[in-house]
Amino acid sequence: MVVSLNKVTLIGNVGKEPEIRLTQEGKEIVTFPLATTENWKDKNSGERREKTEWHRIVVFIPALVNIIKSYINKGTRVYIEGSLQTREWNDQTGIKKYTTEIVLQTYNSTVILLGNKNSNKPANAGSIEDLTDDEKDNDQVPY
Repeated sequence: MVVSLNKVTLIGNVGKEPEIRLTQEGKEIVTFPLATTENWKDKNSGERREKTEWHRIVVFIPALVNIIKSYINKGTRVYIEGSLQTREWNDQTGIKKYTTEIVLQTYNSTVILLGNKNSNKPANAGSIEDLTDDEKDNDQVPY
């Protein structure tokens, strides 16, 4: 039996205000950058070091879109569960481009608000378990 798993779990800070777009079918999707930062002490110099990775988050599930629209702003600390997807397209000059995104569109998607970066208070949370059966069945990628 071959088992496969495509799951990403991230905790980080939202890098800018979430952007809301409409699909061709008129459904809202939300995108935002998420920063995850690793800190360590350099063994040779003793100096503190930091490395930040940026991730593009794309949310298709209507209930999670509504949570993000209501509660997430630049700087909000969030826990995200989704899956990796790589898209390809040709730019205006015909050069093939790629982007890899963390996509939240199926039953294994989660957004938990951990609060703003200046706050220790947790905020509201949203998970796929909170969705109706119709929302759970919406697993098409409209791009």
